[in-house]
Amino acid sequence: MASRLAAALAVYADRRILVMLGLGFSAGAPLPLTGFTLRQWFSESGVTLGAIGLTGLIGLSYALKFLWAPALDRFAPPVALGRRRGWLVVIQGALIAAIAAMAFTDPRANAMQVVVAGVLVAFLSASQDIVIDALRIEIMPPQMQGAGLAAYIWGYRLALLATGAGALFVVEGYGWRAALLAAALLPLVGIAATLAAREGPAPPPPPGGLVAAIRHSVIGPFRDFMRRRGWLVILAFVALFRLGEALAGIMTAPFYRSLGFARTEVAAVSGVFGLVATLAGAGVGGLLVAGIGMGRSLVLTGLLQMLSNLMYVLLARAGHDISMLYAQVGIENFTDGLADAAFVAYLSSLTTIAFTATQYALLSSLAALPLRTLGATGGFLAEWLGWERFFLLTTAAALPAMGLMLVLLRWFPPGDSR
Repeated sequence: MASRLAAALAVYADRRILVMLGLGFSAGAPLPLTGFTLRQWFSESGVTLGAIGLTGLIGLSYALKFLWAPALDRFAPPVALGRRRGWLVVIQGALIAAIAAMAFTDPRANAMQVVVAGVLVAFLSASQDIVIDALRIEIMPPQMQGAGLAAYIWGYRLALLATGAGALFVVEGYGWRAALLAAALLPLVGIAATLAAREGPAPPPPPGGLVAAIRHSVIGPFRDFMRRRGWLVILAFVALFRLGEALAGIMTAPFYRSLGFARTEVAAVSGVFGLVATLAGAGVGGLLVAGIGMGRSLVLTGLLQMLSNLMYVLLARAGHDISMLYAQVGIENFTDGLADAAFVAYLSSLTTIAFTATQYALLSSLAALPLRTLGATGGFLAEWLGWERFFLLTTAAALPAMGLMLVLLRWFPPGDSR
């Protein structure tokens, strides 16, 4: 028993674990700059709720990254680091420049300049995600994939804290430009991790030339997935599962501000405390999947995630109540972590070995689509309905996915993901 425990712990001494920690940090750093932190900046600049809601479209690249993933997979940049590491260094350097450029914009003077910079940051961030996922799969042996993914998640979440709550604390003392310039330095962690990594194995030569290679890498994953019974229902469930969360999440920053919470209060509660709640939820979610199975976990965690949106309604009625803010953030983040663990396990089970990376990119892009499209209507809905009715609507928005989930579990009992 002791020898097995020692062997398991020895995995975390591998240099590749530190590499994944650094790459996870680099992957997470840009996300709040096109999401929560950006919307906080817009809220303080007097931008209307409708316009703030439309900022959800800035991150559309995360939902469309499968469109250019084959190009990053097929071609290598003119950098003497290999295909994966070469692309990462190029993208991370461009991210530093794009975030720094955002620091010299001002939503009060010209909101469109901020949006353009945000769109560029999102595109580069989504491109970085594509390459990091591919490198992780290629350099981590099967027995280390779990440890590598855990290191990536911790790095990712720490970066969300740095450019979310951390940025707001910097803003408090030094202003928005200083906060964004500081955030522009964070991808340097990813560059260091990239240089410390080893390049994955060279890909096999493409079959029959460029046209055949494109057909295999672009059309092949779609064709394989569409051979499954109920594939349209599966895709509809994946697209709708996070709809309620997407609608609510887009309007979180202006909602907190409308209740009178200071940016430091929001940073302390949604940042550090929210991070702990999310990691705890993800841990419990992983235990649930292992203990009661993926099917039951999907139902239970999906239901809890849906009901957690009702905490926004209670907070709206309580007003500026810091204890209620802690309750709302804690319950929402914990249930989001629960649901994410079961949902990611389900997405992983849908991939075919021959197309794992591409199909996962497609499914994760589809899962992000509501946040980047329908979520953008959140500002208009909040203006029209008011906060309480808006968050009741976000709760009800999860019902279609719950119904589709029950249909899929009846068609494909737990353990049969195909």
